Amino acid sequence: MKNMIIASTSTIHGSEYLEYLLPTLKTFFTTVNELIFVPFARPGGISHDEYTQVAAATFKKININVKGIHEFTNSKNAIENAQAIFVGGGNTFVLVNELYKKNLVKILTEKINNGIPYLGTSAGSNICGPSMRTTNDMPIVYPPSYSTLGVIPFNINAHYLDPDPASTHKGETRETRIKEFHTYNQIPVLGLREGSWLLVDDEEILLKGNLKARLFKQNKNPIELLSGSKIIV
Repeated sequence: MKNMIIASTSTIHGSEYLEYLLPTLKTFFTTVNELIFVPFARPGGISHDEYTQVAAATFKKININVKGIHEFTNSKNAIENAQAIFVGGGNTFVLVNELYKKNLVKILTEKINNGIPYLGTSAGSNICGPSMRTTNDMPIVYPPSYSTLGVIPFNINAHYLDPDPASTHKGETRETRIKEFHTYNQIPVLGLREGSWLLVDDEEILLKGNLKARLFKQNKNPIELLSGSKIIV
């Protein structure tokens, strides 16, 4: 019985951290008074403490206490006894490397499959699919595996960007990169635009927010999905 919010980003242009999601989070975490934050992705290389303080300041607005998983002597026990879990964004390679190093991949997968409320943003969303191989991040560390939680049946490409027709840039687009992935892999990929998120209720996955998402499958044309659509792959 999965109970998840999988968001493309924590911060949209012109807003504070998680501000655009706060009304949804207040309802989603209605029975939660404390959550465990996983700051391993370390955006910009900030410390675990600094990142946890950012998350704590936001959740304080909806009366939820935040504790960083790094504050516990036993990370597995922290996950096992958590009321809810939030995995923040940053570098997906760094995040996945830490999850493997601390042997948290299995317990995190089990807890999500058993219904613990889970919030992921950016890198914390990328790990929800079967593989992290459609992340946009630089491989600044080398995790033992690119396999991730697999709690949804497709990969996420967070911060998905459409080509700018007015741009003179001739480099690869996001769509081109995903097509390269599908030259070698069959896993579907959902391009989540900024400000969009997925609401996962057991096996039902709904696109939320004001924007469309772009679904890519091997050897098929991409599909634009409207907000409110069920994601079926």
